[in-house]
Parts: sequence; structure tokens; C-alpha cells
Amino acid sequence: MPTVRQRRLGSELRKIREAAGLSTQEAGALIGVNRTRIPNIESGRFGISPERVRALALHYGCSDHRLIEALADIAQERGTYWWESYRGLLPPGFLDVTELEHHASGIRMFLMVHMPGLLQTAEHARAVFEQSLASLPAKEIELRATHRMRRQEILTIRENPPQYTAIIHEAALKMQFGGPKVARTQLNHLLDMSERPHITLRALPFAAQGFAGPGQPICYASGAVQQLDTVQLDSFHGPVFIDSEQQLANYRGLLDKAEAMSLSPAATRDLIHGIAQQL
Repeated sequence: MPTVRQRRLGSELRKIREAAGLSTQEAGALIGVNRTRIPNIESGRFGISPERVRALALHYGCSDHRLIEALADIAQERGTYWWESYRGLLPPGFLDVTELEHHASGIRMFLMVHMPGLLQTAEHARAVFEQSLASLPAKEIELRATHRMRRQEILTIRENPPQYTAIIHEAALKMQFGGPKVARTQLNHLLDMSERPHITLRALPFAAQGFAGPGQPICYASGAVQQLDTVQLDSFHGPVFIDSEQQLANYRGLLDKAEAMSLSPAATRDLIHGIAQQL
């Protein structure tokens, strides 16, 4: 099964082809492949070399060189990433989210009830999984928690980490998953992480005059170029990925509005500290 990133490469190539007014058969003839090859590439089922990405873009008349090179870079990716060891053990959506985060140049989050997964302690993560997935055995809960901790390495040990901004509603800061001790440790962990130069935390307080956004967590992952940005939403049946130009613009506007209504990073740290002190 192709990953979200592989499907995205194919869908972007399809957009460029359609803008050029070419059929899949015509496109295949331009690079000397049979008529079924292009649909399979555009669906993510078949890979494509960087050279053929550039050749197709040239034939399609695409002059956006930054986009072309970003797509060629995706095509160039080879090898097995660490999360592949979890394939077959975790739902595919877990791995798709991990892949999205790994390749993002920047990440913006907005959360109403939960802490950001990339900023959770292991104890907090276990408590969340135990409450939301009570039917799973302890071994499965631990597998999910361990995977979540590995995801955090993009912020903690990577040499060039992505810029990360999380807007967290005060309601999420006051939730006590795992009890007061776990909650207090989690809040102190947020304070520690907020000291890193690439991490910005902002709280949306109860005192804010409402908010028109959806209630589910929002992750906006920036790509190498804006056309490759992706929004990921959580749902009960798994992650949902959005990449249409209009929807991306809508979510950028929503996050901008949430950030404008939120507290400054300094005031956010004061709020978190105060809540922790009350536990």
C-alpha cells in the first residue's frame, strides 16, 4: 500500500499533467512507457525516478522549478525509515502521520482537549491510550506509547529540527490524564520543551471570546514548497489528510486567527506554571 507521501507525489504530477491538457496515454508516450504506467504512478502504486519527474515536468510545460525539484526529491527517497519496523503492528495511519512529521519543514498545531503528541511524556501517552483504547492489551498500549516517543526525536535530537508551534486550549492544559501527578509532570515537560528555540507554545485561554474552529486537533505540516503543505486532522477512524489549495488556505487562516487570540509564549508559560502549581 502506498504511503500518503507517495500518493501525494503522484497527485501533484497528475495536477501538472491535467493543467497541460494531456491524457495519461499522451503523457506515457512522451517518456516512452505504456499507457497504464502513468495512472499507476499518479496513484502512488508505482515509483518514478527523479529524472522522469523532471522529464514529465518539462513535457508538461511546468516552469515552477522549486516545485519540480521538491517532487524530484520525494522520488529520490530510498531506504527504510525507522517507523517501517512498526508496519503491521500499528494502524497504517500512525505511520503516515510519522512520515508527514519527519519530512515537514515546519509544524503548526491547534488542540482543544489533548496535549500535542510530540510534546507528551510517556506516562501521559500511556494514560491517553489506556482511556481511549481500553480494550487493547497492555502490550499494545506500550507499543503505541513507544512509537509516540520515537516520533518526538524530530524535535529533541535532530540537528535541524522543524519549527514547531502548538496552540493549546486552556481546557487541554487542565485535563488530568493519568491523575494529578502525571498531569503535573506533563505540564512541567511542556515548560521544559518551550525553552527550546524551535518550539513555541501558545495557550488559548477560557477568557478568549470564543473560537469558530473545529474541535478536533489540527496539524499543519509545511512542505519544501507551499504546494506540498498538508493538513492532518484526527478522527475516530484514523487521520485525515487534506492538501487542496483552498482548504490549505482556509486552515492557514484558521490557525492565524487562533494564534492572534492566544496568549504570548511568556504568558503561556505563566499559565502552565500556575496550573501545575495547583495540582
